[in-house]
Amino acid sequence: MFCIAGMGVCLLSAYINTFLASVCQADALAATVEIAPVVEEMMKLLPLVFYLLVFEPEGDKIKAAAITVALAFATFENVCYLIQNGADRFSFIFFRGFGTGAMHVLCGLIVGGGLAYAWQRTWLKIAGTWGLLGAAITLHAVYNLLIAYGGAAQYAAYALPVLLVAAGRLSAFRLSRRK
Repeated sequence: MFCIAGMGVCLLSAYINTFLASVCQADALAATVEIAPVVEEMMKLLPLVFYLLVFEPEGDKIKAAAITVALAFATFENVCYLIQNGADRFSFIFFRGFGTGAMHVLCGLIVGGGLAYAWQRTWLKIAGTWGLLGAAITLHAVYNLLIAYGGAAQYAAYALPVLLVAAGRLSAFRLSRRK
């Protein structure tokens, strides 16, 4: 269910991004850094908010749903990118796939983990959701800015989310061993 939702919001995000870039007469950099992160992260949040409001799930189910939406979104986005641009530069597409996928998963981890905490406390639901959305948008925008800059910054940006996810997994592993 969340896999389909992630792919669906990815498709809708592409249309909304294009529409807003046209209406705002944004150049490629502005569309990439200012419009796309806001639209994509808000769209990825919509299925989760629906799930939270209708089904009121437990914390672990929220995290799994957020990661599934993020993975499906990233997978569909990468497939669309591959179809549009072809496989001429396979190494670039390979690194882009891992970097972008990890970035979307990292944003999903931030939002999913935070929502699992925030939605257990009534007073924190609204402010917590907006704060988590802001954090995910900021990470996404910085990532897109580094990608748009090109050169070494672009390859550093592809590696950064992968390294952050690995560091998070390592710290979670170490914390679980202490208990």
